[in-house]
Amino acid sequence: MSSTASPAAGANSRRWLALGLIAAAQFMVIMDTSIIGVALPEIQRDLGFAPQDLSWVFNAYVVAFGGLLLLGGRLSDLLGARRIFAIGWLVLGVGSLVAGLADTGAVEIAGRAVQGAGSALIAPSALTLLFMNFGANPKELTKALALYGAAAPAGGTAGVFLGGVLTEYLSWPWVFFINIPIALVVLALTPGTMPAGTAQRGRIDLLGALTVTLGLAAVVFAVVRVPEVGWASPSTLVAGAVGIALLVAFVALQAGSSAPLMRLGIFKAPNLAAANIAQLLLGAAWIPMFFFINLYLQQVLGLGAFASGAALLPMTVTIMLGMVAVAPRLTAAFGPKAMTVSGLIVLGLGLVWLSRIDADGSFAVDVLPATLVTAAGMALAFIPSLSTALGAAAPEEGGLAAGIVNTSYQVGSALGLAAMTVVAAAYGSDQVGDLAATTDGFSAGFLGAAGIALAGAVVTGIGWKPVRTETAAESVPAGR
Repeated sequence: MSSTASPAAGANSRRWLALGLIAAAQFMVIMDTSIIGVALPEIQRDLGFAPQDLSWVFNAYVVAFGGLLLLGGRLSDLLGARRIFAIGWLVLGVGSLVAGLADTGAVEIAGRAVQGAGSALIAPSALTLLFMNFGANPKELTKALALYGAAAPAGGTAGVFLGGVLTEYLSWPWVFFINIPIALVVLALTPGTMPAGTAQRGRIDLLGALTVTLGLAAVVFAVVRVPEVGWASPSTLVAGAVGIALLVAFVALQAGSSAPLMRLGIFKAPNLAAANIAQLLLGAAWIPMFFFINLYLQQVLGLGAFASGAALLPMTVTIMLGMVAVAPRLTAAFGPKAMTVSGLIVLGLGLVWLSRIDADGSFAVDVLPATLVTAAGMALAFIPSLSTALGAAAPEEGGLAAGIVNTSYQVGSALGLAAMTVVAAAYGSDQVGDLAATTDGFSAGFLGAAGIALAGAVVTGIGWKPVRTETAAESVPAGR
């Protein structure tokens, strides 16, 4: 082997190792939203949570994650993606340690919020690093995005049954402690695998960051509490009004700032807004489906936590194969708009099928075929809309674009889940012991999620405009 080939080969292997770390970041960020589900009863018993407060073990993570993503993206651009990526893993590790060692409910919620803050630094910087590593080669970029996207459903499914295994055979703190050795490995490998990048000159818009974070947090807070207190309760109305007022103030601040946290002109980039709307509605349709199907498997069909996670493996494998092997080829042939719209339609139809579940049903008949259809829809829509949202922005705003698209998906997920939980409860999902009523509630939630997906197909189809003629190979990373 010639000596001149070795540096290139080494650099190439480092890039793919870097992709492994980036995919691990996506895997962990999503896993941390699902891994606690099975452990919640034990957490409630050991830490003395009141039933109405237990949901904040989940919500504290989601609110911090969704509220801080824009700041994470901006910091990635200003201070360097590799640095923010490493800091994010350090924060996630600290939050995991606090959550695992917590002896009161307040400390547990604080630890979960710190975990969410770490994930908000990791997610946008990881996508920026992916573009830095693979953006020069459209085919490699498409493959890298597919592997990155496939890590999300893998993390969601792994969290369900890994949480069950850790809780049953060790104890609930291990659903948090599992993050720590992974964080240490990533921190050790990051300096030698990730490109350093270049920091930019500029100041951090702290007032804008505070305003958008509090605004998003207030809106999510208002909606996630609706299942407990109702839409018309004073806490819902006040938190919602404050959140909307803060977000309006944020937009006004950004319009008048010389160094905004989110330059509003970025939305003039071709189809960036349409792709983000698609991601928001994908999250709003997909996460309720994933949540309710887990409950149906356990509460109605009587499967244990591990068995429920295993039952979702065919769906996860379908998504991963679809994202890696099918979606990139179809997108190259038909374009990102056609595939995003088609994927949302297929997802919606799969959810309609899933809504036909029966209290006396079975996994093979009521769950498996319908979830495979929803998985196909998710696989078709996720990658083209993600690549468009990222590729439409200028390279120097890659972190901001990554922060925006992550915010869109996560906020959509939180709001969609909260809204569909209200719908499901209205139709009987909260009637413990009445399997028929519980099933009717889940069915209503699936139909509501189907409506979100189909509405997303319509909105995306209208809002996604043709830009210019491109070759098929160019269309995916360019996002046009």
